[in-house]
Amino acid sequence: MVKDNQQHFNRLHVLIDALVIIASYVFAWWMKFASGIVESEGGVLSFEYYMRALILIVPLYLLLYYALNLYTPKRVQGRRLELSNIVMANTIGILLLFAVLFLLQSYNAAYQNFSRAMFLNFYLVNIAAEESVRLIIRHFLWKLRKKGYNLKHILLVGYSKAAEQYIDRILQNPQWGYNVRGILDDNIARGTAYRDVRVIGSIENLRYILPQNKLDEIAITLGLEEYYKLEAIVAECEKSGVHTKFIPDYGNIIPTRPYTEDLMGLPVINIRYVPLSNMFNAFTKRSFDIVGSIVCIIIFAPVMLLTAILVKTTSKGPLIFCQERVGLHNKPFQMYKFRTMYVQTEEEERAAWTKKDDPRVTDVGKILRRTSLDEFPQLFNVLKGDMSLVGPRPERPQYVEKFRETIPRYMIKHQVRPGMTGWAQVNGYRGDTSIKKRIEHDLYYIENWTIGLDIKILLLTVFKGFINKNAY
Repeated sequence: MVKDNQQHFNRLHVLIDALVIIASYVFAWWMKFASGIVESEGGVLSFEYYMRALILIVPLYLLLYYALNLYTPKRVQGRRLELSNIVMANTIGILLLFAVLFLLQSYNAAYQNFSRAMFLNFYLVNIAAEESVRLIIRHFLWKLRKKGYNLKHILLVGYSKAAEQYIDRILQNPQWGYNVRGILDDNIARGTAYRDVRVIGSIENLRYILPQNKLDEIAITLGLEEYYKLEAIVAECEKSGVHTKFIPDYGNIIPTRPYTEDLMGLPVINIRYVPLSNMFNAFTKRSFDIVGSIVCIIIFAPVMLLTAILVKTTSKGPLIFCQERVGLHNKPFQMYKFRTMYVQTEEEERAAWTKKDDPRVTDVGKILRRTSLDEFPQLFNVLKGDMSLVGPRPERPQYVEKFRETIPRYMIKHQVRPGMTGWAQVNGYRGDTSIKKRIEHDLYYIENWTIGLDIKILLLTVFKGFINKNAY
């Protein structure tokens, strides 16, 4: 059984990691002092003196690997997460080593002669070696599972949409090594199958199946209407000692990616994960906006000055057009743009969307709209805090009222500041395009925000976002 073998595998993995750490350290010493790859006059300290440090380094790094979940089963940890944990463990490790060396210098002057460059070599070599070894282990386990070994046998309790989605993901990821033995359900006829996974009996059969001890895991996938059975099923599984997990059937109710937090022992399911609700994330993004808007205002000042002259000298009216838009937390604000239309009454301006060859747009305005130069005054909206450099594009109040009733989840976009550009815009959903598709992309951005994603969107805007064929 997998649960019996996992402990032996983890012990072997710890031993392999210890050997990798030692080999990386020795190789880093060789690169610095003996290889000739790096210019060196030879170490002041002997090879044996450097090797004594391994007495501290090996257990320290193994503890860091354990603390950062590098010994969890490979089937539940993605490669990117594993690599980031390896980098984090080695970064913490090297910083701790430098701190220890600094403290020991006052105790023994010999510690001043430890080569920091050699330790940096060790840092880089060990990250590369650990990741390479783990890739080899993953490939080895994948080969075993492909031949039918090292599989985790699971049983689903309850036939529901959640059960189907769980089976779909298992079949899409054979490298996880899961084998679904069947489904127990009280309402579906025995023999009914979903993607070759069959209903093998009723939920009552669980009391006869569990004592056989041939399962690694039970996944409870009851439909919402059967949650009253949950307590009895969990109690039955707990008596057998088999690992049990619960997959809630809320896909039709909560069409998003929720997350769970612990409220003094009470699990609370949040309907939607919004990274920018975190104070540190919000501070980081706001700081990025302030610095970015100031830099852009300075860089593009000549372009904005030339644009202002063209607007003012080619048509009568104000230089800046202010329009009410709906922003963060549904609060209205005045969004700035260079004026691209002839002066209109408020009723005329609210009458309709701008269309192709709209007679209200000036000749200069057509160029400004097509090249997005009319948007540059919004840098001052960003500086004020009304907007962000990146985020969902804001709409006018009358359209917000219309879309909130016709477009599912439309109002969620107002949980973050609106942006000058966004994920929808760099993917082509700008101007006269699908509102539903725009909202899908906005929600993806809201739920997956990182400062790296903001930078990516800004770069994509530079290369393909300024020129807009749908801007009239």
